[in-house]
Amino acid sequence: MPFKSLEELRAACHDLPAGDDDAAAAVAARQNTLTKPQGSLGRLEATAAWLARWQGRAMPKLDQTKIFVFAGNHGVTAKGVSAFPAEVTVQMVANFSHGGAAINQLARVAGAELEVIALDLDHPTGDFTETAAMDEAAFLAAVSTGYDAVGEDIDLVCFGEMGIGNTTPAAAISAALFGGGAEKWTGRGTGVDDHGLRRKVEVIEAGLARHAAALSDPLAIAAALGGRELAAILGGVLAARHRNVPVLLDGFVCTAAAAPLGRLHPQGLAHTIAAHVSAEAGHRSLLEALGLPPLLDLGMRLGEGSGAAVAVNIVRAALECHARMASFAEAGVSDK
Repeated sequence: MPFKSLEELRAACHDLPAGDDDAAAAVAARQNTLTKPQGSLGRLEATAAWLARWQGRAMPKLDQTKIFVFAGNHGVTAKGVSAFPAEVTVQMVANFSHGGAAINQLARVAGAELEVIALDLDHPTGDFTETAAMDEAAFLAAVSTGYDAVGEDIDLVCFGEMGIGNTTPAAAISAALFGGGAEKWTGRGTGVDDHGLRRKVEVIEAGLARHAAALSDPLAIAAALGGRELAAILGGVLAARHRNVPVLLDGFVCTAAAAPLGRLHPQGLAHTIAAHVSAEAGHRSLLEALGLPPLLDLGMRLGEGSGAAVAVNIVRAALECHARMASFAEAGVSDK
Protein backbone atom coordinates (compact mmCIF):
# COMPACT_ATOMS: atom_id res chain seq x y z
CA MET A 1 0.00 0.00 0.00
CA PRO A 2 1.68 3.26 -1.11
CA PHE A 3 0.21 5.39 1.69
CA LYS A 4 0.60 4.24 5.27
CA SER A 5 -0.65 7.45 6.90
CA LEU A 6 -2.63 10.55 6.10
CA GLU A 7 0.59 12.55 6.36
CA GLU A 8 2.24 10.41 3.66
CA LEU A 9 -0.79 10.95 1.45
CA ARG A 10 -0.81 14.67 2.20
CA ALA A 11 2.86 14.94 1.24
CA ALA A 12 2.15 13.16 -2.05
CA CYS A 13 -0.67 15.62 -2.75
CA HIS A 14 1.72 18.55 -2.29
CA ASP A 15 4.60 16.99 -4.28
CA LEU A 16 3.13 17.29 -7.77
CA PRO A 17 5.16 17.46 -10.99
CA ALA A 18 4.52 20.38 -13.30
CA GLY A 19 3.47 19.86 -16.87
CA ASP A 20 5.84 20.05 -19.84
CA ASP A 21 5.65 23.67 -21.04
CA ASP A 22 7.92 22.97 -24.01
CA ALA A 23 5.66 20.19 -25.30
CA ALA A 24 2.59 22.40 -24.99
CA ALA A 25 4.37 25.27 -26.73
CA ALA A 26 5.41 22.98 -29.59
CA VAL A 27 1.77 21.99 -30.09
CA ALA A 28 0.66 25.62 -30.07
CA ALA A 29 3.35 26.53 -32.59
CA ARG A 30 2.28 23.74 -34.94
CA GLN A 31 -1.38 24.73 -34.59
CA ASN A 32 -0.48 28.17 -35.91
CA THR A 33 0.94 26.67 -39.14
CA LEU A 34 -2.08 24.52 -40.00
CA THR A 35 -4.57 25.30 -42.75
CA LYS A 36 -7.07 27.26 -40.70
CA PRO A 37 -7.34 30.69 -39.14
CA GLN A 38 -5.36 30.72 -35.91
CA GLY A 39 -7.46 29.64 -32.96
CA SER A 40 -10.41 28.66 -35.13
CA LEU A 41 -10.67 25.16 -33.64
CA GLY A 42 -11.18 26.66 -30.20
CA ARG A 43 -10.96 24.16 -27.36
CA LEU A 44 -9.78 21.44 -29.72
CA GLU A 45 -6.50 23.34 -30.03
CA ALA A 46 -6.27 23.85 -26.29
CA THR A 47 -7.07 20.19 -25.69
CA ALA A 48 -4.23 19.05 -27.97
CA ALA A 49 -1.82 21.30 -26.05
CA TRP A 50 -3.18 20.00 -22.72
CA LEU A 51 -2.61 16.43 -23.86
CA ALA A 52 0.98 17.24 -24.83
CA ARG A 53 1.69 19.11 -21.60
CA TRP A 54 0.65 16.26 -19.34
CA GLN A 55 1.96 13.40 -21.47
CA GLY A 56 5.26 15.26 -21.78
CA ARG A 57 5.58 14.81 -25.54
CA ALA A 58 5.29 17.30 -28.40
CA MET A 59 3.32 14.80 -30.45
CA PRO A 60 0.84 13.25 -28.00
CA LYS A 61 -0.83 9.90 -28.58
CA LEU A 62 -3.93 8.01 -27.55
CA ASP A 63 -2.90 4.40 -28.10
CA GLN A 64 -3.79 3.34 -24.55
CA THR A 65 -6.95 4.97 -23.23
CA LYS A 66 -8.50 3.49 -20.14
CA ILE A 67 -11.69 3.97 -18.13
CA PHE A 68 -11.79 2.92 -14.50
CA VAL A 69 -15.14 2.53 -12.79
CA PHE A 70 -14.83 2.12 -9.02
CA ALA A 71 -17.82 0.73 -7.12
CA GLY A 72 -18.64 1.10 -3.43
CA ASN A 73 -21.56 0.87 -1.03
CA HIS A 74 -22.62 3.47 1.52
CA GLY A 75 -24.03 3.06 5.00
CA VAL A 76 -25.84 6.38 4.69
CA THR A 77 -28.26 4.81 2.18
CA ALA A 78 -30.06 3.39 5.24
CA LYS A 79 -31.33 6.94 5.77
CA GLY A 80 -33.40 6.74 2.57
CA VAL A 81 -31.32 9.10 0.43
CA SER A 82 -31.68 7.08 -2.80
CA ALA A 83 -34.60 5.95 -4.92
CA PHE A 84 -32.83 2.59 -5.41
CA PRO A 85 -31.75 0.04 -2.79
CA ALA A 86 -28.07 -0.56 -2.03
CA GLU A 87 -28.10 -4.04 -3.62
CA VAL A 88 -28.33 -2.38 -7.03
CA THR A 89 -24.61 -1.55 -6.77
CA VAL A 90 -23.71 -5.24 -6.87
CA GLN A 91 -26.25 -5.90 -9.61
CA MET A 92 -24.85 -3.11 -11.76
CA VAL A 93 -21.29 -4.36 -11.31
CA ALA A 94 -22.52 -7.67 -12.70
CA ASN A 95 -24.16 -5.80 -15.56
CA PHE A 96 -20.85 -4.11 -16.34
CA SER A 97 -19.11 -7.47 -16.47
CA HIS A 98 -21.74 -8.75 -18.90
CA GLY A 99 -21.40 -5.71 -21.16
CA GLY A 100 -24.93 -4.48 -20.62
CA ALA A 101 -24.45 -0.98 -19.22
CA ALA A 102 -24.18 2.36 -20.97
CA ILE A 103 -20.50 2.62 -20.11
CA ASN A 104 -19.77 -0.62 -21.95
CA GLN A 105 -21.18 0.82 -25.16
CA LEU A 106 -19.57 4.22 -24.72
CA ALA A 107 -16.16 2.75 -23.91
CA ARG A 108 -16.30 0.67 -27.08
CA VAL A 109 -17.20 3.69 -29.21
CA ALA A 110 -14.37 5.66 -27.58
CA GLY A 111 -11.81 2.92 -28.23
CA ALA A 112 -11.11 2.73 -24.50
CA GLU A 113 -10.41 -0.24 -22.27
CA LEU A 114 -12.87 -0.53 -19.39
CA GLU A 115 -11.93 -1.87 -15.98
CA VAL A 116 -14.42 -2.11 -13.13
CA ILE A 117 -13.02 -2.36 -9.60
CA ALA A 118 -15.43 -3.22 -6.79
CA LEU A 119 -14.38 -2.13 -3.31
CA ASP A 120 -15.64 -4.34 -0.48
CA LEU A 121 -19.28 -4.15 -1.57
CA ASP A 122 -20.40 -6.53 1.18
CA HIS A 123 -19.27 -4.03 3.82
CA PRO A 124 -20.77 -0.56 3.29
CA THR A 125 -19.03 2.47 4.69
CA GLY A 126 -20.24 3.85 7.99
CA ASP A 127 -23.33 6.04 8.11
CA PHE A 128 -21.66 9.44 8.27
CA THR A 129 -24.48 10.89 10.38
CA GLU A 130 -23.36 8.55 13.18
CA THR A 131 -19.67 7.84 12.58
CA ALA A 132 -16.93 8.44 10.04
CA ALA A 133 -17.65 6.84 6.67
CA MET A 134 -14.13 5.38 6.81
CA ASP A 135 -11.46 5.24 9.45
CA GLU A 136 -7.93 6.17 8.41
CA ALA A 137 -6.96 2.61 7.48
CA ALA A 138 -10.01 2.03 5.30
CA PHE A 139 -9.63 5.40 3.60
CA LEU A 140 -5.94 4.87 2.85
CA ALA A 141 -6.64 1.36 1.53
CA ALA A 142 -9.23 2.70 -0.92
CA VAL A 143 -6.99 5.60 -2.01
CA SER A 144 -4.14 3.13 -2.54
CA THR A 145 -6.34 0.87 -4.67
CA GLY A 146 -7.02 3.76 -7.01
CA TYR A 147 -3.40 4.88 -6.98
CA ASP A 148 -2.07 1.43 -7.84
CA ALA A 149 -4.58 0.98 -10.69
CA VAL A 150 -3.08 3.72 -12.88
CA GLY A 151 -0.01 2.53 -14.74
CA GLU A 152 2.58 4.63 -16.56
CA ASP A 153 1.67 3.03 -19.91
CA ILE A 154 -1.71 4.80 -20.09
CA ASP A 155 -2.04 7.79 -22.45
CA LEU A 156 -5.38 9.07 -21.14
CA VAL A 157 -7.44 7.94 -18.17
CA CYS A 158 -11.11 8.44 -17.34
CA PHE A 159 -12.64 7.87 -13.94
CA GLY A 160 -16.20 6.88 -13.17
CA GLU A 161 -18.10 5.39 -10.27
CA MET A 162 -20.99 3.18 -9.26
CA GLY A 163 -22.48 3.36 -5.79
CA ILE A 164 -26.11 3.69 -4.86
CA GLY A 165 -26.53 6.79 -2.71
CA ASN A 166 -23.16 8.30 -3.62
CA THR A 167 -24.46 11.70 -4.67
CA THR A 168 -25.08 12.18 -0.93
CA PRO A 169 -21.39 11.91 0.07
CA ALA A 170 -20.48 13.92 -3.05
CA ALA A 171 -22.75 16.76 -1.95
CA ALA A 172 -21.48 16.50 1.63
CA ILE A 173 -17.85 16.71 0.50
CA SER A 174 -18.65 19.69 -1.75
CA ALA A 175 -20.40 21.52 1.08
CA ALA A 176 -17.54 20.76 3.48
CA LEU A 177 -14.88 21.95 1.03
CA PHE A 178 -16.62 25.04 -0.35
CA GLY A 179 -19.37 25.99 2.11
CA GLY A 180 -22.82 27.22 1.23
CA GLY A 181 -24.78 24.57 3.13
CA ALA A 182 -26.18 21.25 2.03
CA GLU A 183 -29.08 22.60 -0.02
CA LYS A 184 -26.75 24.33 -2.50
CA TRP A 185 -25.07 21.06 -3.42
CA THR A 186 -27.85 18.49 -3.10
CA GLY A 187 -29.79 17.11 -6.06
CA ARG A 188 -32.20 14.29 -6.73
CA GLY A 189 -29.53 11.70 -7.58
CA THR A 190 -31.30 8.55 -8.69
CA GLY A 191 -34.59 10.44 -8.76
CA VAL A 192 -35.86 10.99 -5.23
CA ASP A 193 -39.12 12.92 -4.84
CA ASP A 194 -39.48 16.23 -3.01
CA HIS A 195 -39.77 14.50 0.36
CA GLY A 196 -36.69 12.42 -0.41
CA LEU A 197 -34.77 15.53 -1.44
CA ARG A 198 -35.59 17.26 1.86
CA ARG A 199 -34.53 14.16 3.76
CA LYS A 200 -31.27 14.05 1.79
CA VAL A 201 -30.50 17.66 2.67
CA GLU A 202 -31.20 16.95 6.34
CA VAL A 203 -28.92 13.90 6.28
CA ILE A 204 -26.08 15.91 4.77
CA GLU A 205 -26.53 18.72 7.28
CA ALA A 206 -26.41 16.13 10.07
CA GLY A 207 -23.18 14.72 8.65
CA LEU A 208 -21.60 18.16 8.40
CA ALA A 209 -22.53 18.88 12.00
CA ARG A 210 -21.32 15.48 13.20
CA HIS A 211 -17.89 15.98 11.60
CA ALA A 212 -17.47 19.73 12.13
CA ALA A 213 -14.04 19.21 13.65
CA ALA A 214 -12.75 17.65 10.40
CA LEU A 215 -13.96 20.35 8.03
CA SER A 216 -10.65 22.23 7.87
CA ASP A 217 -8.79 19.27 6.35
CA PRO A 218 -9.70 18.07 2.82
CA LEU A 219 -8.39 14.56 3.45
CA ALA A 220 -10.25 14.23 6.74
CA ILE A 221 -13.38 15.41 4.94
CA ALA A 222 -12.95 12.74 2.26
CA ALA A 223 -12.58 10.04 4.91
CA ALA A 224 -15.39 11.18 7.18
CA LEU A 225 -18.00 11.97 4.53
CA GLY A 226 -16.97 10.07 1.41
CA GLY A 227 -16.93 6.51 0.19
CA ARG A 228 -14.48 3.89 -0.97
CA GLU A 229 -15.12 4.53 -4.66
CA LEU A 230 -14.62 8.27 -4.16
CA ALA A 231 -11.38 7.65 -2.27
CA ALA A 232 -10.17 5.35 -5.05
CA ILE A 233 -10.85 8.07 -7.63
CA LEU A 234 -8.84 10.52 -5.52
CA GLY A 235 -5.96 8.04 -5.49
CA GLY A 236 -6.24 7.46 -9.23
CA VAL A 237 -6.21 11.17 -10.04
CA LEU A 238 -3.14 11.61 -7.82
CA ALA A 239 -1.35 8.67 -9.46
CA ALA A 240 -2.12 10.06 -12.90
CA ARG A 241 -0.41 13.32 -11.97
CA HIS A 242 2.66 11.51 -10.66
CA ARG A 243 2.80 9.28 -13.78
CA ASN A 244 2.23 11.90 -16.49
CA VAL A 245 -1.24 10.71 -17.47
CA PRO A 246 -3.88 13.32 -18.37
CA VAL A 247 -7.32 12.77 -16.83
CA LEU A 248 -10.92 13.19 -17.96
CA LEU A 249 -13.19 13.62 -14.95
CA ASP A 250 -16.77 12.43 -15.20
CA GLY A 251 -19.73 13.96 -13.37
CA PHE A 252 -20.61 15.30 -9.94
CA VAL A 253 -19.48 12.33 -7.85
CA CYS A 254 -16.19 11.96 -9.70
CA THR A 255 -15.44 15.68 -9.47
CA ALA A 256 -16.25 15.75 -5.76
CA ALA A 257 -13.96 12.76 -5.27
CA ALA A 258 -11.04 14.62 -6.89
CA ALA A 259 -11.85 17.99 -5.27
CA PRO A 260 -9.73 17.46 -2.12
CA LEU A 261 -6.61 17.40 -4.30
CA GLY A 262 -7.68 20.70 -5.81
CA ARG A 263 -8.03 22.16 -2.33
CA LEU A 264 -4.69 20.82 -1.11
CA HIS A 265 -2.69 22.17 -4.06
CA PRO A 266 -3.58 25.23 -6.19
CA GLN A 267 -2.62 23.33 -9.35
CA GLY A 268 -3.71 19.94 -8.07
CA LEU A 269 -6.22 19.34 -10.86
CA ALA A 270 -4.36 21.08 -13.69
CA HIS A 271 -3.84 17.72 -15.41
CA THR A 272 -7.59 17.11 -15.52
CA ILE A 273 -10.35 18.24 -17.84
CA ALA A 274 -13.98 18.17 -16.80
CA ALA A 275 -15.52 15.98 -19.46
CA HIS A 276 -19.01 17.38 -19.00
CA VAL A 277 -21.29 19.24 -16.63
CA SER A 278 -23.84 16.93 -15.10
CA ALA A 279 -27.54 17.68 -14.75
CA GLU A 280 -27.11 16.79 -11.08
CA ALA A 281 -27.55 19.87 -8.91
CA GLY A 282 -24.26 21.13 -7.58
CA HIS A 283 -21.96 19.97 -10.36
CA ARG A 284 -21.84 23.27 -12.23
CA SER A 285 -21.09 25.13 -9.02
CA LEU A 286 -18.41 22.61 -8.12
CA LEU A 287 -16.71 22.96 -11.51
CA GLU A 288 -16.78 26.74 -11.13
CA ALA A 289 -15.28 26.49 -7.65
CA LEU A 290 -12.47 24.31 -9.01
CA GLY A 291 -11.91 26.39 -12.16
CA LEU A 292 -12.73 23.50 -14.50
CA PRO A 293 -14.81 24.52 -17.53
CA PRO A 294 -16.59 21.45 -18.93
CA LEU A 295 -16.11 20.18 -22.46
CA LEU A 296 -19.72 19.04 -22.87
CA ASP A 297 -23.17 19.88 -21.55
CA LEU A 298 -25.50 17.04 -22.56
CA GLY A 299 -27.84 16.90 -19.60
CA MET A 300 -26.31 13.60 -18.48
CA ARG A 301 -26.42 12.41 -14.85
CA LEU A 302 -25.73 8.69 -15.10
CA GLY A 303 -22.27 8.38 -13.63
CA GLU A 304 -20.34 5.21 -14.58
CA GLY A 305 -17.76 7.39 -16.35
CA SER A 306 -20.30 7.87 -19.14
CA GLY A 307 -19.68 11.57 -19.76
CA ALA A 308 -15.92 11.06 -19.70
CA ALA A 309 -16.23 8.23 -22.23
CA VAL A 310 -18.15 10.49 -24.60
CA ALA A 311 -15.51 13.20 -24.18
CA VAL A 312 -12.73 10.79 -25.20
CA ASN A 313 -14.04 11.23 -28.73
CA ILE A 314 -13.55 15.00 -28.45
CA VAL A 315 -9.96 14.47 -27.33
CA ARG A 316 -9.41 12.09 -30.24
CA ALA A 317 -10.80 14.72 -32.62
CA ALA A 318 -8.41 17.29 -31.19
CA LEU A 319 -5.45 14.97 -31.66
CA GLU A 320 -6.41 13.95 -35.20
CA CYS A 321 -6.64 17.57 -36.31
CA HIS A 322 -3.31 18.38 -34.69
CA ALA A 323 -1.48 15.37 -36.07
CA ARG A 324 -2.99 15.02 -39.56
CA MET A 325 -3.90 18.47 -40.84
CA ALA A 326 -1.58 19.90 -43.46
CA SER A 327 0.34 23.08 -42.89
CA PHE A 328 -0.10 26.01 -45.24
CA ALA A 329 3.26 25.19 -46.81
CA GLU A 330 2.46 21.48 -47.23
CA ALA A 331 -0.92 22.18 -48.80
CA GLY A 332 0.24 25.01 -51.03
CA VAL A 333 -2.32 27.32 -49.45
CA SER A 334 -1.50 30.99 -49.09
CA ASP A 335 -1.07 32.13 -45.50
CA LYS A 336 -2.11 35.63 -44.55
